Amino acid sequence: MEYAFLRRAELSRPDVNAEDAASLIAAHYGLSGPITELGSQQDRNYRIEAASGRFVLKICRADYATIELEAQNAALRHIAGKADVPRVPKVVAAGNGADILLVTVRGEDYQIRLLDYIDGQPLTQRKHLPTVTVAALGTLGGRLALALADFTHPGLSRDLQWDLRNAEPVVGHLLSAVKDADRKQRIGRAMDAAMRRLDGLKPELRQQAIHHDITDDNVVSLPNESGQLIPDGVIDFGDVINGWLVADLAVTCASLLHHADGDPTIILPAIKAFHDVFPLTAAELRALWPLIVARAAVLEASSEQQLALDPDNGYVSGNIDHERQIFDVAVSVPSAVMEIAILEAVGQLDDPGAAITGERLLPEIEVSGIAVIELDSQSDLFDGVQWPQPGLEDRLLLEASRENAAVSTRYGEYRLNRTVLRSPQPTETCTLHVDLVLPAGTSVSAPFGGILKFTDGGLILMGRDAALHLAGIDALPGPDDFIHPGQPLGLVAGSAGENGVLRVQLCRDKDIVPPPFVSPNHAAAWKVLCPSPAKLLGFDCDAPMPQSATLLARRQNHFAKPQKNYYETPPQIERGLREHMIDVEGRAYLDMVNNVTILGHGHPRLADAVHRQWQRLNTNSRFHYASVAEFSERLAALAPEGLDTVFLVNSGSEANDLALRLAWAASGARNMLCLLEGYHGWSVASDAVSTSIADNPQALTTRPDWVYPVISPNTYRGPFRGPGSTAAYVDALIPVLEKLDGGGEGLAGFICECVYGNAGGIPLPPGYLKDIYALVRARGGVCIADEVQVGYGRLGHHFWGFEEQGVVPDIITVAKGMGNGHPLGAVITTKAIADALEKEGYFFSSAGGSPVSSVVGLTVLDIMRDEGLQENARAVGDHLKRRLQALGQRFPLVGAVHGMGLYLGLEFVLDRETLAPATAQTAVICDRLLQLGVIMQPTGDYLNVLKIKPPLCLSLGSADFFADMLERVLSEGW
Repeated sequence: MEYAFLRRAELSRPDVNAEDAASLIAAHYGLSGPITELGSQQDRNYRIEAASGRFVLKICRADYATIELEAQNAALRHIAGKADVPRVPKVVAAGNGADILLVTVRGEDYQIRLLDYIDGQPLTQRKHLPTVTVAALGTLGGRLALALADFTHPGLSRDLQWDLRNAEPVVGHLLSAVKDADRKQRIGRAMDAAMRRLDGLKPELRQQAIHHDITDDNVVSLPNESGQLIPDGVIDFGDVINGWLVADLAVTCASLLHHADGDPTIILPAIKAFHDVFPLTAAELRALWPLIVARAAVLEASSEQQLALDPDNGYVSGNIDHERQIFDVAVSVPSAVMEIAILEAVGQLDDPGAAITGERLLPEIEVSGIAVIELDSQSDLFDGVQWPQPGLEDRLLLEASRENAAVSTRYGEYRLNRTVLRSPQPTETCTLHVDLVLPAGTSVSAPFGGILKFTDGGLILMGRDAALHLAGIDALPGPDDFIHPGQPLGLVAGSAGENGVLRVQLCRDKDIVPPPFVSPNHAAAWKVLCPSPAKLLGFDCDAPMPQSATLLARRQNHFAKPQKNYYETPPQIERGLREHMIDVEGRAYLDMVNNVTILGHGHPRLADAVHRQWQRLNTNSRFHYASVAEFSERLAALAPEGLDTVFLVNSGSEANDLALRLAWAASGARNMLCLLEGYHGWSVASDAVSTSIADNPQALTTRPDWVYPVISPNTYRGPFRGPGSTAAYVDALIPVLEKLDGGGEGLAGFICECVYGNAGGIPLPPGYLKDIYALVRARGGVCIADEVQVGYGRLGHHFWGFEEQGVVPDIITVAKGMGNGHPLGAVITTKAIADALEKEGYFFSSAGGSPVSSVVGLTVLDIMRDEGLQENARAVGDHLKRRLQALGQRFPLVGAVHGMGLYLGLEFVLDRETLAPATAQTAVICDRLLQLGVIMQPTGDYLNVLKIKPPLCLSLGSADFFADMLERVLSEGW
């Protein structure tokens, strides 16, 4: 059969250039101005910037029936008359009042129309689309389909190459243009499979007027308050027809697949949003994925055909890689899996399928004697064990089998050893099978009847409701035999007297070979398709599903609200390894913010030291024991000469609070100087001298009268900029000091971070502290160096931050990393200042300096020395800073890179001249980095700086992974 649309598929674009278009617009519409060609598959589109506005001239061949163009215009007017609809172009009449004109250019006849131009950004070049954008695209599609539901026009009934009802003959006709033999075969197979799934559904698919081309290329978007694009306008009604309603959504979903990072489930928010606006039937939902596959095949075959006809078509050549990606993602997952995922996404998966039941698979084994071992992220088996490593699971199974007659793994478990570190996508951690370690020769029987098929290393029993896949079995019957329930299938493979491993897996779809593991975002659908074999095995082998959402609700019910967590929907982290954190689904995240765990997560040497000490003694520091004396001595040795007296406390807040009390006691005064944008803790006193509005929006208006905040020496965005600003910032302090001098109340001291931590690792201007310390000391005040965040080797080039300024403070406060997550802090000062506190009574901190805390502190220092962590912070930090500075040369959003070592700040700005902070964009970047496996958070008063302060064991590979992922995010379009 010959179709008219197949002849159209061979038409090239109109031979009308920009100069021709300008003449047509001037002659027929009286408009002039700069002209730009817009892309199109088979038409020509030109945008004109006229004095009265912007317009689009659409040019198509005369082969297209005029009634089809009239239908497009009528559809635009119909939609414009509805409420709550997307923006659409308006039709502009020619000078003679006509909407459609027949013109001739160099002897060829064409039809032209003029539409107004809709402002907004297309989505095509955005490599990644956030969920909010994807959902908004689905909502837009649903609203447009609803608006067209009552639209009729004789021009809608036409044969169209893109009509998915014609997908099979279109692809069959165009496949000859696909030069790559492998791709041609894949396209053909995919189309055949999609058509088979559609065959019984076609009669149930509703038909109406549809746009049929709502794609990332044919919508325009405006940014929301977070800077994310929200599509709200639709252009190009060239494919409007009377067709399958669900095909409209299929076209939209297919266009999303080249934004998917290889994951087809990106489409689910769009489907749910469309369904919420315009509910789809069960048949339409089941037909959706095959139609998406069909659309992907049509796109690729059509582009190959069009390039063969029109090699200079930049629009087609620019999109063909996208269309190949769309097809590759569309065929990456079985249709059955996506059908389940779609039904589940819209709440229509009422019956996920009953458990597969039957006779006992292992009739000779006493199930009570089977030990079920755990291999997830919370399993004790991985404690103190190097992971991930090849063969570890097999080794753990073997060790368990030495103590148990039979051992089983768990179905549906997220295996820790399957975790891949530094991966931008979740890896395949969820098990769809069970492995059993059994004595070789153990009998295996058929749990249900079916036909037997042999595979490499195993067999498949094709039953009525499911296929049973077995590996590690020596089969008894021959292939293609019909097997009755209870009939022996074979024996567990292996040498006599030894154990063998039997793998058991079920699959409801008998046409596919299921994978043993799948990624967490595909797990729910695959588990419906590949149910648990527990009923056939006769014992509970199912791993409990993570209950992260329930756990978060429990936290929020009882954990005080001011105690925030990172991210709106945080992953449930239950294990760490060096600079990596792992959630309950086996997803690894590179931890780039954790300055608490200075050594890294799960350090075995520290764990052993704590274990030993806790077994022996833990009490408070008023008792006499060796470790508190040794630790105090080590800390004093790290400080400059004269700072030889140590207080041990529990936290940085407590350390800074105590430092303020020491300043009051030593000076006899109360007033304190601090810096704007600084943060020092949560206690009453440490909060009083904290002025960071990111931590406390009311900070600038709620300081007590003894606190004197002074101008922030922020050399990047402050009033005085660059390294030559020292004198200006010091001079800015003079009026405050004069006011204090005039009041006669004296000055107790000055507290600051020696590198601006919460502001993003910004160094103080050269010599600043030397001048300020001199002014403070001249008035009897005490100088406090807050090293809680930036000190203790983190800066790489210096152990303490104040060393970079060439000064010696009177008091050093430190916490955070000195305990590697154990609550530990310290104040280091002179004996005279420490003794001044005694007139107010003695000082005591219950856990500060306890035996366990002291051993922790000593062990951390030993490991830092032995593993060269300060040196690593310098080398890796310098490398990472160079990588980040290179990003600043490519991406205007990058304003500056602050800091040194492994305390860096990457500041994002909307404009490098005005330094307008890119607050919304920074939040989006952090959320996107989490999707790519990096934990990152914003800091600074405008929350526009990435606070980069990972464990000091950060490797070069991890630093590069972070820089690579950040480059990827910035490349995705801003």
